[in-house]
Amino acid sequence: MDYKDYYKIMGLERGASQDEIKRAYRKLARKYHPDVSKEADAEARFKDLGEAYAVLKDPEKRAAYDQLGANWKAGQEFRPPPDWDAGFEFSGAPGGGDAAAFSDFFESLFGRGFQSSPGARSREGMHAHGEDHHAKVMIDLEDAYQGASRSITLRAPEVDGTGHVSTRQRTLNVKIPKGVKQGQRIRLAGQGSPGLGSGRAGDLYLEIEFNPHRLYKVEGRDVYLKLPVTPWEAALGATVKVPTPAGPVDLKIPAGTADGRKLRLKQRGIPGKPPGDLFVELSITLPPADSPAARELYQDMQQQLSFNPRSKLGV
Repeated sequence: MDYKDYYKIMGLERGASQDEIKRAYRKLARKYHPDVSKEADAEARFKDLGEAYAVLKDPEKRAAYDQLGANWKAGQEFRPPPDWDAGFEFSGAPGGGDAAAFSDFFESLFGRGFQSSPGARSREGMHAHGEDHHAKVMIDLEDAYQGASRSITLRAPEVDGTGHVSTRQRTLNVKIPKGVKQGQRIRLAGQGSPGLGSGRAGDLYLEIEFNPHRLYKVEGRDVYLKLPVTPWEAALGATVKVPTPAGPVDLKIPAGTADGRKLRLKQRGIPGKPPGDLFVELSITLPPADSPAARELYQDMQQQLSFNPRSKLGV
């Protein structure tokens, strides 16, 4: 997937005002509209222009896009980091969006789309409910096992008097419930946009994602760990200590265990009703022959063990 430089597509500097973005779009839309343009690539240019404008005209999408930084080049291979939009506060509610009309690049960033919730627009006289807001936040896997209280900083865009977009920050103390899963949302009542008149304030929904972990992978409530074991532990059987996000536990390795075998620690995954499991994939790790004694041991094994791992290959 190629990176798209929306500013370059519109011929703008990254610090352009919202009015400059609007004027640039009007000018280029007339130039590349397929019904009037004689340019050979007018249709493709017009589509790219519409995509760029959809992002840059929207202060929220623009501010989020700007978080990717200015070091990417158009056409460069791109994969958005999983936390690229973490802590960024959008108004409205997840759902809808126009990703299907645009490129894979757009979809990778804004594919879920965002639209104002119907409740945010309901009015009675001069009263209206405030818009709901939402944001993705990153927590540690251990927080889901134990529950935690965390201070979370969110960033939201605002347009100043000159039409330029900047971000403001606010910090909230958030209780992370025990057993929370990736993708689950936590509702903070009254933390969205203020209401009009006597209308109530909107709510803030925090979507949970886990920080990458050096040991574990997560699928739903199940947790996966790759555990190195010695050849003798796999061959003879053993009981070894295994780390889990809730603390170490004992794991019995059956004799004759093969490399890659998966063992299940029932209900050692993320807590819940029911709790997940923890799956341990065994990886047989050979000790290095980095001393005379170690090399002699390997030579003894070579002579005493009649073992050919390629016997079934017919060679």
